[in-house]
Amino acid sequence: MRIILPRTPVLRRFFSTTPRCLLDSPLDLAYTRHDPPSPPKQPKPPMIIMHGLFGSQRNNRTFSKVLAQQLLRPVYTVDLRNHGASPHNPTHTYTSMSIDIEHFLTHQLQLSVSRTKPILIGHSMGAKVAMTAALRNPTWYSGIIPLDNAPVDAALKSDFGNYVRAMQEIESHTPALTKQSDADAILAKYESNIGIRQFLLTNLMKDPSSTDKKTLIWRVPLNILAKNLDNMADFPYKDPEEARFEGPTLVVRGGESRYVADETLPVFGRFFPRFEMVDVKGAGHWVVSEAFEEVVGAVVEWVRRVVDLDQDLDG
Repeated sequence: MRIILPRTPVLRRFFSTTPRCLLDSPLDLAYTRHDPPSPPKQPKPPMIIMHGLFGSQRNNRTFSKVLAQQLLRPVYTVDLRNHGASPHNPTHTYTSMSIDIEHFLTHQLQLSVSRTKPILIGHSMGAKVAMTAALRNPTWYSGIIPLDNAPVDAALKSDFGNYVRAMQEIESHTPALTKQSDADAILAKYESNIGIRQFLLTNLMKDPSSTDKKTLIWRVPLNILAKNLDNMADFPYKDPEEARFEGPTLVVRGGESRYVADETLPVFGRFFPRFEMVDVKGAGHWVVSEAFEEVVGAVVEWVRRVVDLDQDLDG
């Protein structure tokens, strides 16, 4: 396992503004590589896993390790911009994040995407990044797996607005909080699910600039993400006649989730004509954590049956 942080300019991200020249430029992303125990003789396309809003690559550590082991290929987990250890930038759209992924593949990993054709997996926000990237460069990828999000403009569920308000209350608390339990008590006023609260609390860190070294601050730039919530509800492509991904697509949705409604399925079919769908019964939006084994099983079966077969035929 290799954990890679962006180059030096990024390491100052918590306490400096983004240089003007970087506002419209792709950003170097922090990432971790998970390798299979024994690589196959015939190299297989790598997988790139992208988290959702307020998430980070650490949410996908177990998921990526299991996929690397079972599918015998390197799996990369990335921190998207304004999340985890990746740099902060006022621009936070699906187009900007997909351009970061293109930069990650071609410059950071120095892959020849026309030959390696990686697989993109993304949950929620990351699902829309994966779909946007595939529509931007349809020949680059051997397959995509959107987890519980659809290629449509749809208002974010009120939960995320509540999360922002709770996090802002924690950020502005006087005196500044030094205990995660106190932050959790504030979150509990907005979210009863302890699993979701623990997920949000992974964004808390000790402020290294504070005199006591105990003051808690958010790792994510809360002001930037709050201003860009409308962008997270958007989808940059409106007309399937203008962009289409003809490669295999596996749509995984939680049976109890509201993010992939039945009326969005025809839109999937127009943008992604080779799509298949797996309904995970009993799971909500957090489909991987709620039904880990079922999601892993569905992804592994589909990659072996569809993506690897396509690669063998091409070879």
